[in-house]
Amino acid sequence: MTAGGSGPSVALLDYEMSNLRSAGKALERLGARVRVAARPADAQGADAVVLPGVGRFGAAMERLEAHGFTGMLRDAASAGTPVLGICLGLQLLFDESEESPGVHGLGLIPGGVRRLRTDLKVPHIGWSEVDWRADAVFAPADGGPADRTYYFVHSYACEPADADDVLGTAEHGAPFVAAAGRGSVAGVQFHPEKSSSAGLALLGRWLEGIAVREGAIA
Repeated sequence: MTAGGSGPSVALLDYEMSNLRSAGKALERLGARVRVAARPADAQGADAVVLPGVGRFGAAMERLEAHGFTGMLRDAASAGTPVLGICLGLQLLFDESEESPGVHGLGLIPGGVRRLRTDLKVPHIGWSEVDWRADAVFAPADGGPADRTYYFVHSYACEPADADDVLGTAEHGAPFVAAAGRGSVAGVQFHPEKSSSAGLALLGRWLEGIAVREGAIA
């Protein structure tokens, strides 16, 4: 998948733990120049990196390592390259997860991942409104609930060690972290590529931030 848009170049990591097509198509629709990367060399020179993911935390970390992406992602974060985690991709940014005891995550956002603390049915599948922090990179400037409602499919949620890393929260019987970030690294627990116009708008804001950053650097 390679798009000829005029927007930022985005490396979409393929480590055999996600459906890349919907995320790639959404980014292409917004003008991003998307390249699917199955190894670090494929992502070289990209303006930003997207880490999607579905499945188990431990298996995902094993495959990231097998594809050589763990070191690449840590280097990208150290260099200030924008990194976006989606669903399991957000969880992988953290230190560890209850789902896979003893497995180390990427450690790009301090904290852990815990099973949803709720009396409601798990996994949480469906649409939930996100309460965004006003200065969060993803936060819509205005609009009603429809502009802040996204599609979730998950049984676990992140718990950042530093409250300043929480960008947005939602509820499934109890509050949980729906988005988190530190520096150039951020992620969302929901699927923006499956969240209709609200999800596309969110990805658009992320891409606009990259374009502004690249313009400033240039």
